[in-house]
Amino acid sequence: MSADIEAAAVAVLEACRARGWKAATAESCTGGLVAAALTEIAGSSDVVDRGFVTYSNAAKEQMLGVPAQTLIDHGAVSRQTAEAMARGAIAHSLADIAVSITGVAGPGGGSAEKPVGLVHFAAATRGGALIHAEKRYGEIGRAAVRRASVLQALGMLLSLAQKTDAS
Repeated sequence: MSADIEAAAVAVLEACRARGWKAATAESCTGGLVAAALTEIAGSSDVVDRGFVTYSNAAKEQMLGVPAQTLIDHGAVSRQTAEAMARGAIAHSLADIAVSITGVAGPGGGSAEKPVGLVHFAAATRGGALIHAEKRYGEIGRAAVRRASVLQALGMLLSLAQKTDAS
């Protein structure tokens, strides 16, 4: 694991510990890399509750409760789906905070409307706080999109865990 990802994961774990929070991840295009970054840190089991890898739309519906209509109306790579995934990770876990990632890592699979490198993120707390980010990384390569997405997701977890009004 790179030093920047390790530092970000450690910061998330420390922020969650300070609040007594458990965390969950709901990942599509990153395939569990955020959960892996967190659990690479020894002692992370006191914070990490679970990770959902919901690569298919069926998995998003079945494991996270993403409404089929959301996927029909907006597609898997959308703000609406990312937000539903984050809320679903909270609802289907013991976590106090969760992050979701859904995007087009490439090299194929993009369209004019949803190009390669488009990734939507959401982070939510059990208390109802919700943040969203949309990133357009471009065609920087699959590994680079996934790596940048892990850093973005960890940053969002940290930001929400440090907010005093995020409970």
